Amino acid sequence: MSNTLKTAMLLGALSALLLLIGEALGGAQGLMLGFVFAVVTNFASYWFSDKIVLRMYGAQEAEPGSRLVRIVTALAQRAGLPQPRCYVIPSQSPNAFATGRNAEHAAVAATEGILQLLSDDELEGVLAHELSHVKHRDILTSSVAATIAAAIMMISRFAMFFGSARDDDRRGGNPIALLATIILAPIAAMLIQMAISRSREYDADAGGAALAGTPNGLVSALQKLEAASKIVPLDANPATAHLFIIKPFSVSGVAGLFSSHPPTKDRIDALLHVRR
Repeated sequence: MSNTLKTAMLLGALSALLLLIGEALGGAQGLMLGFVFAVVTNFASYWFSDKIVLRMYGAQEAEPGSRLVRIVTALAQRAGLPQPRCYVIPSQSPNAFATGRNAEHAAVAATEGILQLLSDDELEGVLAHELSHVKHRDILTSSVAATIAAAIMMISRFAMFFGSARDDDRRGGNPIALLATIILAPIAAMLIQMAISRSREYDADAGGAALAGTPNGLVSALQKLEAASKIVPLDANPATAHLFIIKPFSVSGVAGLFSSHPPTKDRIDALLHVRR
């Protein structure tokens, strides 16, 4: 399935959720408001998803000639890609992601923590992974999912505060529908993210290893990131978790079923198989 078709299907599925939430909260009027919100959100997520996500994390454009810019520039030239914009996220939790609607409008963001933690070879492996996402043209799908899923989760939280008042005013209302909206909408959004995230991480790992010329740097980086992210988790919006190279926070039990990333050990094993 092409990424263009996948993005269109994703926009349609998440937009349908917005309509269902609107109807559950406000009947016919809520359905219309949901439709308007879906149109606005789709437009914004397509054209401005990169800016929205970068702003969520307070990302600042990297200094020209900085270590991050130098490594990204060399990798982009090697991959035959346009020069991506580079950003630094003010967080000590080590992580990175790529965003944008296409290669010409791509951006790569890395936290202060990952820049301090990794050696040049390890950082090159991570950034090669991110540029592989750009080269595979799946950053649009991921960025759109993050933007719309964040909007759905925001509406669901809004429902928690105002749903009870609505049910009091409309005694014939359906509290079960409202409860389903509050609980199921975020889960549905996460499930859709999972569908686009797990397999693409393996593809980006393999592509990043090929771009860097060896999987060694990425293998070592993933080992360090897995350990360090548990000690210093990133305060991330769950709707954007799938963007990062490694799961930005620790989850266990039932919540672990909604992880947007395959197990790090499995990713490392796949890379070691490539090396053999």
